[in-house]
Amino acid sequence: MEITERQREILFAIIEEYAEMAAPVGSVTLAKLFDVSSATIRAEMARLEEMGLIAQPHTSAGRIPTDAGYRMYVNSLAEQPDNEITEIDGRPLDRSVHALEIRINSQTRADYAIRGAVDSLVELTGNLGLATIGDQLYLSGISRLFTQPEFMDNNRVQAVAKLLDNLEPWLREASPGEPLNIFIGQENPIGKTSQVSLIISKFRSPYSDNSYIGILGPTRQNYSHVMSLVRQAGNILEATLL
Repeated sequence: MEITERQREILFAIIEEYAEMAAPVGSVTLAKLFDVSSATIRAEMARLEEMGLIAQPHTSAGRIPTDAGYRMYVNSLAEQPDNEITEIDGRPLDRSVHALEIRINSQTRADYAIRGAVDSLVELTGNLGLATIGDQLYLSGISRLFTQPEFMDNNRVQAVAKLLDNLEPWLREASPGEPLNIFIGQENPIGKTSQVSLIISKFRSPYSDNSYIGILGPTRQNYSHVMSLVRQAGNILEATLL
C-alpha cells in the first residue's frame, strides 16, 4: 500500500504534535491544521493505521506514531540538508551550536571536552547524554530522562536500565559505521522493549577512530532538532580534538 502525499503530511503532523504534547493526537486538531473535515482526517488516519504507521492506544483516544511511522519520518529528515534546521525547541540552532563550541573549547583535556559536550546535549535536549571515552562509557542526565512521562511505568525504566548496562560492550563490538546512527524503539539491538531511541554520532578522537557521542530518549522526541545537534557535537569534537 503506497502512502499519498497528504497521508505523509498527516503522519508527520501527528509525530510533531505528539512530540510536543505527549498525548495522542485527535482528528479535530489535525482538521484545524489541514483545514479539512474531521471525517476526512479520520479516513486518512484509518489508512495510516492499516499501514502500521500510527496506532490508537485507547478506543476513544487519538493516534500516536509507531516505530515504523517514526522511521519514515526520520528517513525523510535524513534526506534534508542539515542547514534547513534553524531552531531547537524555539532557540536558534546556531546559538545552541555556539554553546556547544564554547563548552568544548574551554576544556584543556580531551576527556573533559567530551564530557562537556555530553552535558551540553543533556541541557539542550532533556534526554540522557552519552559518549565513549577510551574504553569507558560516560553517561549524564539519567534523572532528566526518567522525568519524562513515558517513564512513569517501572517496566520501561527497567528496560532502559538493561539497555544502559549493555550499551558500552555493544558499541565496542558493533561499531556502527554511519556518521549519524539512529535506532528507534524495537530497532535498538539491545533493550528492544524499552521504547526509546538512540541517536549517536561517530567521530574520531585521540582515543579511537570510532568514538561516539549521542543521546538516548523516548521515541517521542523532536528528531530534527536532536539529530542535527548530535551531528554537530560529533563534528565539533573531531575538529577540536584532532
